[in-house]
Amino acid sequence: MKFLMTYAGNPNKPPPTPAELEKIGKFTQDGLKSGVVLMTGGLVRPSTGTRVRMSAGKFSVTDAPLPEAKELIDGFALIQVNSEEEAIAVARSFMEVAGDGDGEILQVFDPGGAAR
Repeated sequence: MKFLMTYAGNPNKPPPTPAELEKIGKFTQDGLKSGVVLMTGGLVRPSTGTRVRMSAGKFSVTDAPLPEAKELIDGFALIQVNSEEEAIAVARSFMEVAGDGDGEILQVFDPGGAAR
């Protein structure tokens, strides 16, 4: 089963130190080597982003800075595990390295497989 994990660090906390980034990098490399982590990415904060919306058939574009930056994520990982419980364990391990923050675990739709 594949899951998309998102992470948003505590916005009141300073950016990660080089030592913290090194720990996150090691976690990622270990996950890639084991095959649990398929890909990861960090996101640039909303000072350079663009929000798009479709509402009642009308498409709109809002350039940065975006007003609700507290709801944005800092990064993501696509993982492959055998169950939601394993995905939660991976998320917990990551957050123990990355620190305070919020995340979501979303199962990736697989037309040939069953959803949880």
